[in-house]
Amino acid sequence: MTSLAPLDTALLLPMTAHVALAAFLYVLLTIARAPAIWGIGRRADGSNPWVKVEPRLSANLSNQFEWPLFFHIACVVLMLLGTGTTAIALAWVFVGGRLLHSGVQVLTTNVRLRGLVFTANFVAVLGMWGLLLRAVLVRA
Repeated sequence: MTSLAPLDTALLLPMTAHVALAAFLYVLLTIARAPAIWGIGRRADGSNPWVKVEPRLSANLSNQFEWPLFFHIACVVLMLLGTGTTAIALAWVFVGGRLLHSGVQVLTTNVRLRGLVFTANFVAVLGMWGLLLRAVLVRA
């Protein structure tokens, strides 16, 4: 029986940072929905002060389970194959981009800027998959 090489955990921190972002968005969404669901934080007229931001928070939280799936898969496989500084840098570009993307999506309605920020996330993950493909082909 062949044993696996030790797990390279260098990508665990950026992965954890992304999970923390998703957890933070869950907290924000709960707060934004509290006036409508529990009556906590309603305005004097009974309205929800977060009514405009709640749909954007919800959409952004959903976004954390779309393209980031490919980020996490690449991270896990790269941790098994060995992580280089380029992969770590790309992972942090992804996390920074996700933070910016969340800020832009939740705090503004600027779709053009959101698309530009998303492009950084997109390219970072494609780069990680390129590194992954290269690592596999070199081993073949």
